[in-house]
Amino acid sequence: MNKKIGLLEAMSIGIGGMVGGGIFAVLGLAVSLAQGGTPLAFLFAGLIALITSYSYVKLSLAYPDRGGTVKFINQGFGQSVFSGGMNNLLWVSYIIMLSLYASAFGSYAPNLYSISSKAVDFHIYASAIIIAATAINYYSIKVVGQIESYAVIIKLIILLLFVIIGVYGLFGNTNLFQLAISNWETPIKLLTGGMVIFVAYEGFELIANAAPDIENPKKNIPKAYYYSILFVIVLYVIIAVVTVGSLPFSTIATAEDYVLAAAAEPMIGKAGFTIITIAALISTFSAINASLYGGSRVSYEIAEDDELPHHLTSKLWNQPIGLLITAIATLTIANLLKLESLSTAGSVGFLSIFAIVNYVGFKLHSQINGNRVIPLLGFLLCCSALVILIQQQYLSNRTGVIAALSILFSCFVLEWIYKSKTHPSLQ
Repeated sequence: MNKKIGLLEAMSIGIGGMVGGGIFAVLGLAVSLAQGGTPLAFLFAGLIALITSYSYVKLSLAYPDRGGTVKFINQGFGQSVFSGGMNNLLWVSYIIMLSLYASAFGSYAPNLYSISSKAVDFHIYASAIIIAATAINYYSIKVVGQIESYAVIIKLIILLLFVIIGVYGLFGNTNLFQLAISNWETPIKLLTGGMVIFVAYEGFELIANAAPDIENPKKNIPKAYYYSILFVIVLYVIIAVVTVGSLPFSTIATAEDYVLAAAAEPMIGKAGFTIITIAALISTFSAINASLYGGSRVSYEIAEDDELPHHLTSKLWNQPIGLLITAIATLTIANLLKLESLSTAGSVGFLSIFAIVNYVGFKLHSQINGNRVIPLLGFLLCCSALVILIQQQYLSNRTGVIAALSILFSCFVLEWIYKSKTHPSLQ
C-alpha cells in the first residue's frame, strides 16, 4: 500500500516543480523584455497559471491518475490524433524545459570554476549535468526523490533569505527609481515578457501526477494547487522587485544569464554572488533530475495509451527506454538553441497544453462538477497569450518562434503518421 501524501508534501511537489530552475534561467530575460515592469510580467504569467489550476483541480478530483495531464487530454478528446499530438507536445515540452535548466546550469557554473572560454564552458557544463542526472536516474529512482526533497528545502531557504535581505537593502538604493512606471515597457511588451517566462510556472501540473496518492483529496488537492501557485507568484514578484531595484539595467543586461547571483552581490558582497550561484546549480540540477524521470514517465504513459509505439513501454537498464531518448534529445537541444529560444519554445508548448486542459475543463464541466466560466476564461487567456507571444517574438526572436512552431507541427504530423499506419480507421 502506497504511503499517502499530505497537504505540505503535495504543495512541495508544486512549489518544487515551479521553483525548479525556471527563476534562475529566465529572470534576466524577463528584465530585458519588461524592464521596470518585470514584477508585473511575473504577475501576469502567475494569474494565467492560477486560473488554469482551477481546471486541474476539478480534473484531478474527477480523474485521479498518475498520467496527470495525459489522462485529462485523453478524457476530453479520446485516443485521437489530436490528443496524441498534444500528449507528444507535453513530452517534447519536458525536453525543452530540461534543456532550459541545463542552459541555466551552463551559464551559472563557469562563475564558480572556469575551464576554458565562457562559450566552451557553457557547453561542457550543460552537457555534463545532463549526463550526470541521466546516470543517477538509471542508478536509483529513490536517490532522485531524495535529492529533490533536500533541494526544495535548500533553494527555498536561500531564495527567502535573498528576498528578506534584498527588501531591506532596497531602502535608500539609488536604482529603486527603475521600478517607476516611466521605466515600464508598453502593455503589450509587458504581457509578452510574462508569456516568454511563463515556463517558470509550468511545474504546478506535477501535482496532477500525485493526485491518486493525496490524502483527503477533496480538501487537499485544491489547497495544494492554489496555495503553491499563490506562494510562487508572491516569491517571483518580490524577487523581480529586488532585482530591478538593486541593479542598474546595464548590469542586468551584462549578467542576463546569471542575474540573480549578480543581484545578490551588492547586498552581501562576493559571498552573496557565490551562495546564489550554488543555489542555482542545486536548483537546476534537481530540476533536471526530477524532469528526466517525469519526461520518461510521460513517454511511457503515451505509449501505453497507444499514442506512440509500444516500444517506448520497454525498459533499458531497468528504466523506460524513454529516459535515454529524453536525455539524448535534451543534450542536442540544450547545445543548439539559445536561452530565449528555449524559453519561447517552452512557453508556446505549455500555453498550448494549458489551453487544451482548460478547454477539457469547460467541455466536461458537468461531469467534473465544475464551473464552466473559469475554464473558458483560462482557455481564452492562454490562446490570447499564445498569439501575442508568437506575434511579438517573431519580430525579435524569429529562431525561437520557428523552433516552437516546428515542434508543435511535428508532434501532430508524427502522431498522424503513426495512427495512419496502426489505426487507419481513425483517419
